[in-house]
Amino acid sequence: MIPRYSRPEMVAIWSPETKFRIWYEIEAHACDAMADLGVIPRENAAAVWKAKDVEFDVARIDEIEAVTKHDVIAFLTHLAEIIGSDEARFVHQGMTSSDVLDTCFNVQLVRAADILIADVQGLLAALKRRAMEHKLTIRIGRSHGIHAEPTTMGLTFARFYAEMDRNLSRLRDARAEVATGALSGAVGTFANIDPAVEAHVCDKLGLVPEPISTQVIPRDRHAAFFAALGVVASSIENIATEIRHMQRTEVLEAEEFFSKGQKGSSAMPHKRNPVLTENLTGLARLVRMAVVPAMENVALWHERDISHSSVERNIGPDTTVTLDFALSRLTGVIDKLVIYPDNMIANMNKFRGLVHSQRVLLALTQKGVSREDAYRLVQRNAMKVWEHGADFREELKGDAEVTAALSEAEIDEKFDLSYHTKHVDTIFERVFGED
Repeated sequence: MIPRYSRPEMVAIWSPETKFRIWYEIEAHACDAMADLGVIPRENAAAVWKAKDVEFDVARIDEIEAVTKHDVIAFLTHLAEIIGSDEARFVHQGMTSSDVLDTCFNVQLVRAADILIADVQGLLAALKRRAMEHKLTIRIGRSHGIHAEPTTMGLTFARFYAEMDRNLSRLRDARAEVATGALSGAVGTFANIDPAVEAHVCDKLGLVPEPISTQVIPRDRHAAFFAALGVVASSIENIATEIRHMQRTEVLEAEEFFSKGQKGSSAMPHKRNPVLTENLTGLARLVRMAVVPAMENVALWHERDISHSSVERNIGPDTTVTLDFALSRLTGVIDKLVIYPDNMIANMNKFRGLVHSQRVLLALTQKGVSREDAYRLVQRNAMKVWEHGADFREELKGDAEVTAALSEAEIDEKFDLSYHTKHVDTIFERVFGED
């Protein structure tokens, strides 16, 4: 991923230096385990640790790979250059390249998941704070983009909080899904390496042994991981889209913070555009782009082919780096989002009480009017508001069929906004718990 949409901590997980360090730890821990089993001499296992503080020469490894056309062999050759060829002769004993590659990849995904989990926790804190702040800030709810009934800005934030809280669970599950390692040999039978070696290495790296592998760790695990990231990205877009709608000039119920000196347009000095949430919408597409290839990686030939390899070399870093950046950006947007309560009330009142139509409908049915007739009476008065800008309450009071069932006081009562917020506490308790 390009630096513009990257943060250093996540990028570092995918650097060649980090990758080779993990490869080295896999090999070194495996040698320790084999020495414990008496498979290799203890002094050879100890010699491997001479490289524990060495910074591996990425350029040198690339130089060797240019000849060998094999990245793991290139690394092992470089390791032998560091610790000595005789000392290194038992390194990689009974292992195959995928034992190193797959175990390393899963270590990287676990580390990436830890960052993403922390990102979501930060976003949840911001959403909760804004939800509490605007718990009873009235705004109009919309369905199909059209005014529906009153809700609150706090409920909007709470809805996004609940969605992201589900995503937190998904990320934790995804982390557990890929937290496995495999050192099982050429076709997963442990013919040339003891399962105890795998168990030791996994324990040292914070993984659990893969119950059954072939030459690779099963890719349904990775498909589930990247699918979870895709869902998180879709939730980011969901929030971003709502903010973009709220920032439209005709709505302007909220807008991204516009800093001093910021410019919105090279041509029109008046512009204040929702550039951050538009950017988030685009980044979400990039994350989701990885989901289908990850699914297609599940089907490999026999015990293994490498059709998945090129895919994962791209989607591993690109997807996690992009999602990390997007979550951080969204947290900043939520933290600084400017809310306009007066505009919310003004928007709701544009159609002069029309948003209370359901309450009048229900009141008429409770007075004995059939639902069909009640709907007809309310709708004919509502259309006068839509088409002529009339006042809904006054039109109802002037309709003899309506007043035959409802008094003016009863009609007035149906326009009380607090009616729509009476269960906000219940919803908040469901979302946030008793606090």
